[in-house]
Amino acid sequence: MKPVYVATSKAIAARMLGGEMMVMSVRDSTFFTLNEVATVIWRAADGRTPLAEIVAQSVCPQFDVDLETAQRDAEDVVQRLAEHGILVISDQPITSSPECSETP
Repeated sequence: MKPVYVATSKAIAARMLGGEMMVMSVRDSTFFTLNEVATVIWRAADGRTPLAEIVAQSVCPQFDVDLETAQRDAEDVVQRLAEHGILVISDQPITSSPECSETP
């Protein structure tokens, strides 16, 4: 199976608020509140780290979930967020800088 790489899109605005990541897609004005797991994935989505590595190194240890379940759930979350232009998915490392406008 080919690795999957994810990066945050430039077409979003995001902010941590009360421990939750709030993300709005500029493309369709869709607003999302990411749960803790989706926030971990979103924050680690640098375009260079494979999703499987993010899941194994960040999601599984933090949330005490088995690798197979976490990987399947992460793929679903990433796909849904990509459909709204919040994440970019590739089978190659994403070398351009698709950073968002996260504000502290």
